[in-house]
Amino acid sequence: MIEIEKLKFDEKGLIPAVVVDAVSKKVLTVAYMNQESLKITMEKGLTCFWSRSRQELWLKGETSGNVQHVVSITADCDYDALTVVVEKEGPACHTGADSCFQNLVWQNPDLHEFRLNDLYDLLVGRKKDRPEGSYTTYLFEKGIDKILKKVGEESTEVIIAGKADDKKETVYELADLTYHALVLMVQMGIGLEDVQKELASRHIIDHKVKQEKMTQ
Repeated sequence: MIEIEKLKFDEKGLIPAVVVDAVSKKVLTVAYMNQESLKITMEKGLTCFWSRSRQELWLKGETSGNVQHVVSITADCDYDALTVVVEKEGPACHTGADSCFQNLVWQNPDLHEFRLNDLYDLLVGRKKDRPEGSYTTYLFEKGIDKILKKVGEESTEVIIAGKADDKKETVYELADLTYHALVLMVQMGIGLEDVQKELASRHIIDHKVKQEKMTQ
C-alpha cells in the first residue's frame, strides 16, 4: 500500500474520487477528497468528501443515514485520481436514485452488456409502472402466491433437466428460475446486495472453518 503523501492533489488540495458499488460494480458518484477527508475515510471506514460548494468536510450519510462502507481505495497510475469501492446503505444520489449516473447519453446498440442488475432494475420499473401486456406486470398483480408458485414450478423444471443431464435445457430452466426468483425479490423488497452480503458472510465462515481444520 502507498502513503497518502505520494498522491497528487491539485492546486486546491483536492483529488477526484470515483465511488463504485462493490456488489453491482456501478459507478455511484464522483466526488472530491482532500488529505483530511481521505484520512477520515480511512480511519472510520466510511466515505468522507470535501464539499466544493459548501467548502466543508462531508461525511456521506451523516444526516441521511445513507452511509458508504469502504472496501478499498485505489489510486491510478499517475496517483492523481482514486477509485473508492464501497458497500452502501441506501441510495448514493441526493435525488434518492441508486446512482448519480442515471441519464443515458448514448449506447452502442451492438455492444450492450447484459447484467443481472439491469434485469433487476427493469423488474423494479415493471412493478412501479405496471405496463399493460407485460408478463411481469401480470405476476405483480397476481401477488406473492402466484410468484411463489412459479418459483416452485421452475425449481422443479431445473431438477428434471438436471436429472436428465441435459445441459442446454438446464441452462434454459435456470434462466427461468433466476427471472422468477428476481421477481420474488422485487416483490419482497430484497436487493441483489442483500443476497451478495449473505453469500459473503458464508464465505467468511467457510474460510475460517477450513483454516481451523488445517491447524488441527
